[in-house]
Amino acid sequence: MNKSANPSVADEARDTYRKTVAQFEELARAAPETMRDLATKNLAQTQDFYEQSKDAFEGVLDSWERTFGAAGRGAFALNRKVIDIAQRNINSGFDLMNGLVGAENLGKAMELQAAYWRKQLNTLMLSRGG
Repeated sequence: MNKSANPSVADEARDTYRKTVAQFEELARAAPETMRDLATKNLAQTQDFYEQSKDAFEGVLDSWERTFGAAGRGAFALNRKVIDIAQRNINSGFDLMNGLVGAENLGKAMELQAAYWRKQLNTLMLSRGG
């Protein structure tokens, strides 16, 4: 092997490495924004679908309440409470996802997640009378 060829091979390898690193860094800067845009669009579409479904579901519940009369009112009230709790949880999840989509770094995302769980646990404790 020719020793004079080694420096040019090493230089070429270093140059290739630098170019590859630069390409990865560029991709890393572009990917989070692209992913954030995609997540924002998907979240908005999901929220719109949920809101449209919620309105239709409310109509079905109102119809059932009128249909079943007095005998079913107790069961209906319980079902309504369960549905209200589920809707609050869904809305809370959407709020969390909106925050996570906009989080600038992992630390902010962790803070949002911790705040979400504190709120959920606090709500649970209040509902249990504690």
